[in-house]
Amino acid sequence: MRAVVTGATGNVGTAVVEVLLREERVTEVVGVARRRPEIAPPGVRFVEADLARDDLEPHLSGADVLVHLAWMFQPTHRPEVTWQANAVGTARVLEAAARAGVGAVVHASSVGAYSSGERGLVDESWPTHSLPTAAYGREKAYAERLLDGFEARHPDVRVVRLRPAFIFQRRSATEQRRIFAGPFTPASLVRPGRVPLLPWPRGLRFQALHARDVAEAYRLAVVSEARGAFNVATDPVLDADAVAGVLGARPVPVSGRAARAALATLWRMHAVPAEPALLDLVLGLPLLDTTRIRTELGWRPRTSGVEALRELLEGMADHVGGETPPLRPDSMAGRADEVVTGVGERSR
Repeated sequence: MRAVVTGATGNVGTAVVEVLLREERVTEVVGVARRRPEIAPPGVRFVEADLARDDLEPHLSGADVLVHLAWMFQPTHRPEVTWQANAVGTARVLEAAARAGVGAVVHASSVGAYSSGERGLVDESWPTHSLPTAAYGREKAYAERLLDGFEARHPDVRVVRLRPAFIFQRRSATEQRRIFAGPFTPASLVRPGRVPLLPWPRGLRFQALHARDVAEAYRLAVVSEARGAFNVATDPVLDADAVAGVLGARPVPVSGRAARAALATLWRMHAVPAEPALLDLVLGLPLLDTTRIRTELGWRPRTSGVEALRELLEGMADHVGGETPPLRPDSMAGRADEVVTGVGERSR
């Protein structure tokens, strides 16, 4: 089986490539990335391609399965850029997959694709209209509609949509700090015991899992005959008490409106890269019922959400990164505690 993985150098991509290389039914792994890594695991062949511009069909020719993970989170101040990469890029890669005769497409959707309005567990039938004011949700929901059309036009192609919760691992610490908090966020803020109080928006809770566990979900989707959508998450739900426990802090409830106003101010100043609409999206996220992936694919997570979060935060405090361009520690890691008035944004 020949597998092609887009976004192969990112947080999830590196974990997926590693697990596919250990799968005996996968005979070849091709990683597609905008920037070729200088060091690659033995057995994987990397090619450089921009999904929104380059000819993708040659890279997909002869592929049995496409794992589409590529996604750009920034620049949030220029949503037309992320739309081109994510929405247009997904449309182009699906078109290329059809022309190349790819047998299966395994797509990285997200909990962020789901519509808000439900505070309990939701299964895969819950609407995927997301929150259109948040670029991330808008683009994930659009990708779902692209897949709807692709399945209707190509019923012979097996399509799987994985909708995972937040995905953490130690080597993604620097990348995720850059994406969500900004490259100059003081490392001391995430060391346990350093911050006595944790301001926490009321109602905020989410699920998380380790990149190794979500990579195993992708492996199962690749080698099985599964079709359709699968939620991917693990316990426990991360709320104020759970996150404060990891940080050794005491949670202090704040209103969602106040938290959003503070984030909006910082975002307009370019002090943080996360847009305020992203907080709106997260506050409305449903919790994921994972019955289907556990019963149909036999997926079992090995790491709890708390353990995954702790690993990420420890990595941030230690300025940890990976060897690929998106995961590489930034050059400012040693200047983590300085005060900055503006931060330039970087994309994956």
